[in-house]
Amino acid sequence: MKRVTRKMHSFYIPLRVMALDTAASNREHIIQPLSCLLLVITGGSGAIALNGEQIRLSSGHILCSDSPVDIGLPRSHKLQGVWIEYTVISGTGRPASPLNHDQPVRSCPPRASELAVQLLSGWNQPEKRPPFALQLLFTELLTALYDSTSQYIEPQDQWIDRVLHYIDAHYHEDLTRGQAAGLAGVTPEHFSRAFRASTGQTFNEYITLLRIRKAQQRILTGAPNLSTLALEVGYSEGTYLSRKFKQVVGISPSAYHRKSKSVVSLNFNHTASLQALEVVPRLGVYSAWMERMQSVPSRKKLPDEGIGSADLYERLSSARPDVIISYSLPDKSKQLLAVAPVIEIPFMHMGWREQFRLIAEVTGRRTQAEAWLSLYDWHCHQANQLLDQRIGARGTAIVLELGAETAYCFSSSYGRGTQILYHDLGFRPPLGLVAEGLLDRGYLEIAFHDIARYSADHIFITSSREAAEALEPLQSLLHPAKQQHIANSPAGRIYFLNQPGMFYGFDPLSSEAQLKVLIQALTS
Repeated sequence: MKRVTRKMHSFYIPLRVMALDTAASNREHIIQPLSCLLLVITGGSGAIALNGEQIRLSSGHILCSDSPVDIGLPRSHKLQGVWIEYTVISGTGRPASPLNHDQPVRSCPPRASELAVQLLSGWNQPEKRPPFALQLLFTELLTALYDSTSQYIEPQDQWIDRVLHYIDAHYHEDLTRGQAAGLAGVTPEHFSRAFRASTGQTFNEYITLLRIRKAQQRILTGAPNLSTLALEVGYSEGTYLSRKFKQVVGISPSAYHRKSKSVVSLNFNHTASLQALEVVPRLGVYSAWMERMQSVPSRKKLPDEGIGSADLYERLSSARPDVIISYSLPDKSKQLLAVAPVIEIPFMHMGWREQFRLIAEVTGRRTQAEAWLSLYDWHCHQANQLLDQRIGARGTAIVLELGAETAYCFSSSYGRGTQILYHDLGFRPPLGLVAEGLLDRGYLEIAFHDIARYSADHIFITSSREAAEALEPLQSLLHPAKQQHIANSPAGRIYFLNQPGMFYGFDPLSSEAQLKVLIQALTS
């Protein structure tokens, strides 16, 4: 009689669930014998050591291991995710895990990431879960991962974007096509075809171009010596960087440093900075106020509201600039990589003076910038002397920009004249606005009927009196006779500046003009 071999069932039991940062601080306790491991990465990117080999992980990855492993998780890692240890009970010894994959790292479907986070939350708060809830969550997670092995295919644009972000963060390291393909969860051959179709370049060409653009940015903003620069961007020696630089740019790093740069500005604040330095951009965005000051040929202008990426790329490519200046452009900067290095200026994190000095550094006009700022500071000194005579102690001030139904007020990081009032002239914002987060957010939106709650000694409205009075909810606040009948009124003096376009600027030219208008209003 032939003996029938029965297939035995296997049961999967979670042993320990914790956040990755907790796992990093408990390295001596991790991985018990016969335990299996799941790492579900929900954010960040970084490297871990798996059995002595460096494995790179980033958001959207999962690492699966069905046997005890030697894993190194640095305490200072930048990964966020869930660490899950589990064991398998089976009547046939240690079975092969159905989660086995041809590579230890692969893409994790969004549903599995959600379940892992829920499992972590439930593990840390068992009293809030009914019996068997965690076992059910863990089983759902394993099922989602098992189904994804054959059913989930990450869209190509998603893994291309993830790989590009990873390259941007690790371009200075030794990156290979095989590593990038592993990060994407595809074969090297498929990776090469998809990468070239998406970027127009091979993997090695893209890495080289990115490294040279980073080198150009450093040269433009005060680079170290060539050997140190080479190490910063991923090359072992300066001569090799110089050779690659000349292949991409057409001239040597030293010649690029010396040459007069043609510039494109993608924001009118930076165009105004260039004008203050007497630099004419090859292409630039100009505000309506700037154009009233000086006419600009249409061929030199980019629309203020922006244009589609294809049109933008075509115009910039035709202009062939040496450098592009803009506020941070996380999406467009990759598209513009083939055109020129992009100097991205972080919005709200740099005042207009710091932005001005950076642009002067890029264009080789540091001396002119310091002379301009010295003259501006002298104007501020004269203005403060006049205010000391006329109004004495400064008190509180608020600048309002009127919309259709609400008003906006600003901190000095957003401009609108507050960079002058709060930094140069000694005024301060009302405590009520500070308490509601004005300094952190940069601006606050206020309903018209709530303006009276934020009393200030000086209230500046960037539009005209006529424009303000046309808004019916404001009429009672704008007339002193009516204010006497209001329980909470603004109380302070109200100034109509009649220059909304000018006060929209956050740059040297706008600040100089705003200073004059503010002093005229305060002393009239």
